[in-house]
Amino acid sequence: MSRTLKPSVFQVGQVWDDGRTVVVSGWGLGLCAASCSCHRHPSAGHLAIDEDQAAGRLGLVSYLVDCDCCEAWTAEELSGVLRDFEILSALDAQEPLAG
Repeated sequence: MSRTLKPSVFQVGQVWDDGRTVVVSGWGLGLCAASCSCHRHPSAGHLAIDEDQAAGRLGLVSYLVDCDCCEAWTAEELSGVLRDFEILSALDAQEPLAG
């Protein structure tokens, strides 16, 4: 198994797969660990989602041709994130939250 950098996830969305079509929606992505400027729009500075519906991939638009700082999430990987999130959400907290 190899590990690659991915854009950060700050909002968990949904993944639908009916066997013919995969739809990924509601996800919020941020910069990857490299935080390079390739994903920021040259004049506006914002990030933009790059969704490849045919391949079932979700990543960030790169404005530099040769930048390979991170790769897009696959629908399978995002389904794994959802599964892990649900497992963690179901755990009982051992200590009360501060505040």
